[in-house]
Amino acid sequence: MNVRSLMSGVVAAVLVCAVSTELVAAKFNRVMDIGKPAPVWKNLRGVDGKMHNLDELNKAKAVVVIFTCNHCPVAQAYEQRLIKLANERRKQGVAFVAISVSDYKADNLEAMKKRATELKLPFAYLHDPTQQIGRKYGALWTPSVFLLDAKRRVIYMGGVDDSMYPEKVDRRFLKDAIDAVLAGKPVEIEETKPTGCPIDYE
Repeated sequence: MNVRSLMSGVVAAVLVCAVSTELVAAKFNRVMDIGKPAPVWKNLRGVDGKMHNLDELNKAKAVVVIFTCNHCPVAQAYEQRLIKLANERRKQGVAFVAISVSDYKADNLEAMKKRATELKLPFAYLHDPTQQIGRKYGALWTPSVFLLDAKRRVIYMGGVDDSMYPEKVDRRFLKDAIDAVLAGKPVEIEETKPTGCPIDYE
């Protein structure tokens, strides 16, 4: 084999590896990967009756996207923790937004409005009946969270912490990731496996 053929083979192998790497998603997410641009949502109706877009949060230093719903007991178990974290980090420039793609009757927009009022949610709660935004993020469970940095790249995704029971929590994955971003440090744990209720996609 001459040098030219050898070099051609090496270049081809490198290109194949590059393409393969590009196509492989993260360990627990079949669609999204760490460091990728976050899928953008537009014109999702919120419980406030308004249409919402991701770019309305463009002044935020980071954005937490929560895929959740009303009916899931695991999602319910995390509501107060997420509300507390959102209130704590709001003054630091971190925005939170919750999105439901569930087509259950208990999760329709009217039910979402009622739930948001009961909880006094300090962030937008949006509904996507097309389920497209959930598919684009690769969200399969409620709750699933995605942390976006200032450039709106996904830098953490997975569970909020390691237990649905507050008294048993040992690792606070989302909180630690937010703290790292605000401190300008790398996120130590970039992905975890979310647990909860499966999202039923049509």
